[in-house]
Amino acid sequence: MKLFLPAFAAAALSAVSLAATATVTEADMLGNPAQASAVRRIIVINPDTKWVTVEHGEVIKFVANGREFAWAFNGMSSSFDLKRVAPAGALDRDLEVYIWPNDEDRDN
Repeated sequence: MKLFLPAFAAAALSAVSLAATATVTEADMLGNPAQASAVRRIIVINPDTKWVTVEHGEVIKFVANGREFAWAFNGMSSSFDLKRVAPAGALDRDLEVYIWPNDEDRDN
């Protein structure tokens, strides 16, 4: 039992240390804004749009409410509310985007 306690304490301190240094950013999870020149396809969002599906790694230009924005889906998330990354006024409601694995992801 005496050996167990120091080993447990060392493992706990190691985990806390790792958690303190490993910071996951929103860009790591969701991706990042993209340049128009990198866009691979355009998705128009209208009142009937219930959700959006994209592939991991895709760069999409969205058109909604007279606004446009491009997003690179290179993050770790498999879905999120597109309103989180849309410019103010582009989306007037929550809209889930689902990110599917691309061919490269499936091969690994």
